[in-house]
Amino acid sequence: MRRLRPFSVVLLALVVSALVGGLFGPRVLATDERVPERYKTFTAALSAIQSSYVDNVDSDRVVYSAIRGMLGTLDPHSSFFDPNEYARMRERQEGRYYGIGIQITALDGNITAATVFEGSPAYRAGMRRGDVIATVDAESAKDWTIEKAQSRLRGARGTPVQLGIRRRGYEQLIPIDLNRDEVHLLTVPAYFMIDATTGYIQMREFGENTDREVKAALKELTAKGMKRLLFDGRENPGGPLDQAIKVSNEFLPRTKMIVYTRGRITNSDQDYRATAEGEFQSIPVVMLVNRNSASATEIVSGSLQDHDRAYIVGESTFGKALVQSVYRISSGAGLALTTAHYYTPSGRLIQRPWDTTFDEYLSYRTRDQEANKAHDPSDLKRTDAGRAVYSGGGIEPDKFLAGPIEGFNPTAFGRMLYNRGEFESYAIKFGAEGDTRIAQPATGRRVVAREFAVDEAMVADFREQLQANRVRIDDDAFRKDLTFIKGMLRYRIDEAVFGLSAAKRHLIEVDPQAQLGLTTFAEAEKLLTLGGGSTRAAN
Repeated sequence: MRRLRPFSVVLLALVVSALVGGLFGPRVLATDERVPERYKTFTAALSAIQSSYVDNVDSDRVVYSAIRGMLGTLDPHSSFFDPNEYARMRERQEGRYYGIGIQITALDGNITAATVFEGSPAYRAGMRRGDVIATVDAESAKDWTIEKAQSRLRGARGTPVQLGIRRRGYEQLIPIDLNRDEVHLLTVPAYFMIDATTGYIQMREFGENTDREVKAALKELTAKGMKRLLFDGRENPGGPLDQAIKVSNEFLPRTKMIVYTRGRITNSDQDYRATAEGEFQSIPVVMLVNRNSASATEIVSGSLQDHDRAYIVGESTFGKALVQSVYRISSGAGLALTTAHYYTPSGRLIQRPWDTTFDEYLSYRTRDQEANKAHDPSDLKRTDAGRAVYSGGGIEPDKFLAGPIEGFNPTAFGRMLYNRGEFESYAIKFGAEGDTRIAQPATGRRVVAREFAVDEAMVADFREQLQANRVRIDDDAFRKDLTFIKGMLRYRIDEAVFGLSAAKRHLIEVDPQAQLGLTTFAEAEKLLTLGGGSTRAAN
């Protein structure tokens, strides 16, 4: 049993970054004179547990659970990271690590590839989502923990690792020899031209390189003739504040307010303005958001809406206006502590209220939205051009269309198929025409060309899979969801065998929210003539 080190866990703190928040420094941990007495109570309880509990106790687990319990009394977003969680969070922020380039999960005792990052060693070797890692360097990986698998798969750049992969349709293990390399976790995984003048950029999350990725995409698309932009912030949970500011600045003139924060402790009151002339101020922007767009994404969409710089299409965003400062504490653990609120340029506090258990708050994503939401008159604010916007619950779109799943609003049956992973499961049996990365013969697998179509035979084959998986098929709902079902089959097969950009490019053609967005560029162009109002002060 590891020795109990309660004081080292809770006392040493260092701010390393902020998730939708500033770098507030060690003074955030201001305490009152009763804290030493609270330490005595805490350590006495730990001592009693360690000495008298009926079974041996994992001391780290007890202390970490206590910290989570403390944070759980505060708000829905203050949270604790154990060393593994903290390391993964930092990797996401930094956007890189050294390994083979897969995200793994443990399913029924099998280490399984949940994501294969494009361009990584695993991707180049032909690994796919759903592949089971049966052996690592000739050692069985059955019943490994995720932590053990990570420790064996990651390593110094250039070092070799040999995998044995089990894939549906292949009778024998597929041997794959890899050399570990730097893996980049792109926050802008897809961008392309929809037509001769319309560019598309998907911003999936925020990390330390998001501003550079967005700017590179903007420049490349402009060189290809982009005159207007469909900017996709759906499903983006947010990230560092400075990245939200820099991305917003690309579309705004110097000195425009982007966001401001207000809090209780020193240095929490900050105004953040555009520090340079944005290079893309004159391009019409339609921004897509949905109920899972949160925090930093809401800063970008809120600032562009308040300055009449983008026309917002989709659903009301999540409504998270809390600033978390992230602290690294001892033993490699960390915590994200709420230290301020943020406000959009017009003065909107878009934080949704929460109940004492956070249940209703956190279930927001599962509830249908109203197109015409009732507002308290006190929540009314105005954009630079005088358009009405409101505080109190996310960024409301200028044009509403429900679309919680890839822009669609399917029936409960369709949502069940999506949530069960039936589309991903079906895509596993397909391979790309001309792909010779895996040379072994396979049975029951199908090969598709890049511009394949989901035909009636494929839909019938999918139905057979559902029946084999004992899914009760609602025929009426299946007919209603047919466009959605075909779209998801194409999307998951494209994603698996041709990559995310190809998948997104084809999905946009049938995605209802994206298609609505493409019809609203006249409104986005009109905003350009309305914009340029006086810069608003934070107050």
